[in-house]
Amino acid sequence: MRSTSRTLNLGILAHVDAGKTSLTERLLHTAGVIDTLGSVDAGNTRTDSMELERRRGITIKSAVVNFVLGSGDSAVSVNLIDTPGHPDFIAEVERVLGVLDGAILVVSAVEGVQPQTRVLMRTLKRLGIPTLLFINKADRRGADDGRVLREIERRLDVPVIAMGHVTDGLGTSTARATAFGEGDAPFVRQLLDSLTVHDDALLASYVEDEADVSYDRLRAALVAQTRGGRVHPVYVGSAITGAGIPELVEAIRELLPAERPSGEGPLSGRVFKVERGRSGEKMVYARMFSGELRARERVPVGGAEAKVTDVAVFDRGALERRTSVRAGEIAMLRGLSAVRIGDVIGRVPDGRPDGRVFSPPSLETVVVPAAPADRGALHLALTQLAEQDPLIGLRQDPDGRQLSVSLYGEVQKEVLQTTLAEEYDLAVEFRETTPICVERVTGTGSAHEIIDHDGNPFLATVGLRVGPGQIGGGVVFRLDVELGSLPLGYMRAVEETVHTTLRQGLHGWQVPDCVVTMTHSGFCSIRSTAGDFRGLTPLVLMTALHRADTVVHEPMHRFRLEFPQQAYAVVSLALARRRALPGTPTALGEAYVVEGHLPADQVHGFERELPELCGGEGVLETAFDHYRAAAVPRARVRTDHNPLHRDEYLLHAHRRM
Repeated sequence: MRSTSRTLNLGILAHVDAGKTSLTERLLHTAGVIDTLGSVDAGNTRTDSMELERRRGITIKSAVVNFVLGSGDSAVSVNLIDTPGHPDFIAEVERVLGVLDGAILVVSAVEGVQPQTRVLMRTLKRLGIPTLLFINKADRRGADDGRVLREIERRLDVPVIAMGHVTDGLGTSTARATAFGEGDAPFVRQLLDSLTVHDDALLASYVEDEADVSYDRLRAALVAQTRGGRVHPVYVGSAITGAGIPELVEAIRELLPAERPSGEGPLSGRVFKVERGRSGEKMVYARMFSGELRARERVPVGGAEAKVTDVAVFDRGALERRTSVRAGEIAMLRGLSAVRIGDVIGRVPDGRPDGRVFSPPSLETVVVPAAPADRGALHLALTQLAEQDPLIGLRQDPDGRQLSVSLYGEVQKEVLQTTLAEEYDLAVEFRETTPICVERVTGTGSAHEIIDHDGNPFLATVGLRVGPGQIGGGVVFRLDVELGSLPLGYMRAVEETVHTTLRQGLHGWQVPDCVVTMTHSGFCSIRSTAGDFRGLTPLVLMTALHRADTVVHEPMHRFRLEFPQQAYAVVSLALARRRALPGTPTALGEAYVVEGHLPADQVHGFERELPELCGGEGVLETAFDHYRAAAVPRARVRTDHNPLHRDEYLLHAHRRM
């Protein structure tokens, strides 16, 4: 039976250990989906289904569960997505953000605003996602909702409205949260002050006659501005004891935007998660934004066409098979064997992020099988894992001797090692983690090869000029030859090969931002093929790149460090050892705050020594910021066909021809 409830796709986000998964359990229990609360410590929560998640007590993969709030016409069907809190798995969060209607950002009443909290709030604000905040763990010793509220106001830099406070038993299992209401004069004043900032009509009414602004009108303005992402109500309580949960549940139903599923409009959706079943079949999670997708229907997906063999939607804690899925709903689809995370179903959704939300991984490591005979099985396993997480960035050299993967951090490496051992029965080792650098073109260089001249074995003429491009502009391919001087297929072969070749420059790193201009072209109308142009282009391009020259740039992370003033000397020395570029420290009470930049490969080591340097009181926030010229250029082992020496390249080219 298809529900007519309004649907809300809701994400729960937080810094690790703030209580996201426990809050998910409490909401499922409150809605009647589960009879008994699961526990992260006991490893029996509904959304942490992976054995590794249960054993480690952290969320690694996003998970979808459904529950219904209210009844009748006011009922809201909530697809709740629990996301990882550890920064090493930020890619999982990124994929979810593009399908959300609203979010709950969880903050611990003990630890307060933490590094990942700030990163997530900045992103939610930038994307305009309506967000409620929940100060959790009011039952824990050391809880202080007042202090944390002040931290939220000061450190998150978004307009917030406190919707309640802890009145009894703060820091104990008897903690009780009380909501503010119409009779609380300070609360009504806060509503007026906050809401009139974004509502000129409300401000005019208040100035003309304060009594004319009723509480109902303020409440309506609160709903509108919360749904518009302009203000962020803050609730407080405990996911473990249930304190403050009824108020949060009512806020989800009332304040966040929910719409009734509709089949109108052109088909539009996006894949945000891919899993494999026990039989190896892909299970695809997709959010529909418009139109209706039917089972057994052939649809455009990721630039190709595929047939959806089965459709299921999430319904009250279970999967329910349906004949179709409509706009506003999340479905699990089968039959899309070639689909990848991020692929669009139908047309591109309007007003939704389709590019990078967070920075890409800035580290990589080589994966080595304990048994050399397992190299093929390891490649297959990593290929399947890369389907579930494209940012793994699997690379293999031409001879299959070396496999490399991209990383956000060391915890991700540990999880990957355990996953390979337990799910694929593969024992592996990792070599030293190194930064992923890039090469910047410093000058201009040209080269060309003429058909039937100077030992050119290819039936093609190609000339290319390489020069610096705009930072962030990518590789730009231009023509300085007549458009009709080559058949279109040959021209495309050159352009595609330029992009492929620049994945590894003179030192083995990607060349991301440059301008490549085609200066010469020619072909033999009878004998030339696109393969000749694909074979010749790397030779010409790398010669031009050598003449232009490149400089290796290493990834730099922006950091914000808060630490006790008495630790200033040891912290300064540690930053210097790690080649950091700190700014001038500023006093914050009895602490110092310093911001600056730190090489990506030094972040993990500094994080590990920080507790000892600061007596456990240092707080470090980091995020990728930019690339800088490396003091000592790092060479990367080449893993593709790009020519380093003409004779060697031509020898391999003859073997391929």
